[in-house]
Formats: sequence, structure tokens, C-alpha cells
Amino acid sequence: MTNREKQFRRNERLESLLSELNNLLTPAEESVLAQYQAPLYPIVIIVGVPRSGTTLLLQWLANTAQFAYPSNLLARFYNAPYIGARIQQLLLDPAYNFRDEFLDVVESVSFNSNLGKTQGILAPNEFWYFWRRFFKFNHTQKLDEAQLSLEALQIFKAELAALEAAFNKPLTMKGLIINWHLPLIAQLLPTAIFVHLVREPVFNAQSLLVARRKFYGSAETWYSFKPPEYETLKAHDIYYQVAGQVYYINQAIEQGLTAIPATRKTEITYETFCRQPQILWQNIIALIADQTDKLSLTYRGPDNFACRNKITVSSFEEEKIIQACHHFFSRNAKQLPNN
Repeated sequence: MTNREKQFRRNERLESLLSELNNLLTPAEESVLAQYQAPLYPIVIIVGVPRSGTTLLLQWLANTAQFAYPSNLLARFYNAPYIGARIQQLLLDPAYNFRDEFLDVVESVSFNSNLGKTQGILAPNEFWYFWRRFFKFNHTQKLDEAQLSLEALQIFKAELAALEAAFNKPLTMKGLIINWHLPLIAQLLPTAIFVHLVREPVFNAQSLLVARRKFYGSAETWYSFKPPEYETLKAHDIYYQVAGQVYYINQAIEQGLTAIPATRKTEITYETFCRQPQILWQNIIALIADQTDKLSLTYRGPDNFACRNKITVSSFEEEKIIQACHHFFSRNAKQLPNN
């Protein structure tokens, strides 16, 4: 296994403790799940390419206080998220406050992150340990039917229903890990709403390249999710790899979304989202209204965000990235920034 840079290495003592704790809680969680089958409200699932702004989008939805979401605390209960949610409420929900016993716990949720990792007990978490309980990925993140368990998927749906019930709010979460299985998720969760965030390819590819160096200390090591085209891409240089990663993941998402009704999906560019997040809010609220009349949500959030689209690599690498992106996106030139 490729070594990560020190700040991104797992804490093995923590991993062991979490494994022990989750194994102990699993029987109790299973008894809870017997009460639930499917979420009552639409779940808002964020999809997109890694480094396209999906963490910011999740932080934004979390900060509106209108949605439940997997926090850093909750994510540690990956085998027992309902119990984790109740523990989170016990510690942090003002409704359960008793004489400020936990007043020293910092509860604010910022818009900062480090390669998708947030800081703060209530900050949003990617929740990948939870997803991997039900989707047993190998080399890439695309599975065939034989690798999917109907029983596991029913438990997955029950877990989401239990989480929703704990918070009594619609859920939102990142779903990048199932970018290749959107029709399946749409069928399993028939009111789920999908938000596809798309970033200009050159800047998305550059961010993936920078992430490689930051996470592994080398641009030669692949970072984040692998499309089925991974082996073909690996035969080329690093610039071709990151451009291809952006292209093939977005292509898979777009293909998957074609099987999902327009009333259950929306797409927005990262650049537009940063300028006017309320545009996306109105789209999401309209889609939720198509699925249920039991929710009334009011926007609470900033008017805009700083767009981080700027070249940070050398002029040599900039040209290499642009050339690689043109190779993949030349048939859809509108996706390329003006050079």
C-alpha cells in the first residue's frame, strides 16, 4: 500500500478502537433497524468528480440547518449510525442540554476543509466507511450485479431511514463513491434527489494533480476514486491521467443520470454555485416539492463563496493539463475555460 504523507495517515489506535466499539454496537443497531424500511423524505445525494467542490456544497447544506448529514462524530459509528446520531444529540443538541455540562465542545461548522477532510465535531464527513459496508469495491468503484447484495442494500435503506427518524429532517450526503451506480440508488431510494456539481475541467484536473502531491508526496500516485478506465489511463502520463479521471467520472455520472427523471436531478457548475448558491437552493427545493409536500425549507446561508479557480502549477504543467483536457473534452469545448 502506498504511503500517505504523515498528516493523512490513519491513526491505527483509533481505527482499532472504532472497530471494537462498532462491533459491540452492531447488535443494538440491528434491533433498531427492524423498525425502519425506507426514508420518508427525499435524500439529497451529491455527486461529482473528486476536487470539484462537493465538500463545500455539503458544508453549505449542513450550515442551512435544514438537513441532517453525517458529521465527523456520527461517521465514527459507521456500523451503528442511528446510535451515533442519538449520542450526538445527547452531547450537542440544545434540546438535551443540562446546565451547560458540555459547554466546552465547539459546535460550529466552517467552510474550510483539507482534501475533503473537515475539522470540528459537527462538521460534515464523507462517510465512506458507512458506504463501504454495503458496496464492496475492489480495484475500481464500479461493481457488477453479482457483487451487489440485495439484503445489504435493504439494510442500507433501513439505516438511512433510521438516521432520518433520529434527526426528523431530510438527509443529505456525498455519494461520489457510487457515481457509477446512480440508477441503482435511484431505484432503491425512489424519492432521492441527485445534485451533480461540475467544475471546469482544467481546474478540476489541476486540483487532482495537486492533491496527489499533497496526499502522497508524489504526483505519480493515483488519488481518490478510480473509473473503470483506470488501467488504460495509468499507461499515460500524469496529466493525461487526471484529465481522464475528470472526463470519465463526469461521463459516468451523466450516463447514470439519463435514467433518472428530471424531477429528481439537477446539475450546476462549481463556478455558478460559488457566485449564486441560492440558484441551487431554489432548484433543490423545487425538486423536493415534487416529491413531498411535508417539508417547508427556508434558505439560510451566504450570498456567495470565493471561487478557487486559479492556476497554481507551473506554466509547463498548466499547458500539459490544458492539452490533456482538450484531448478529452474537445467535442464539448464549452466545458473548457478560455485560455
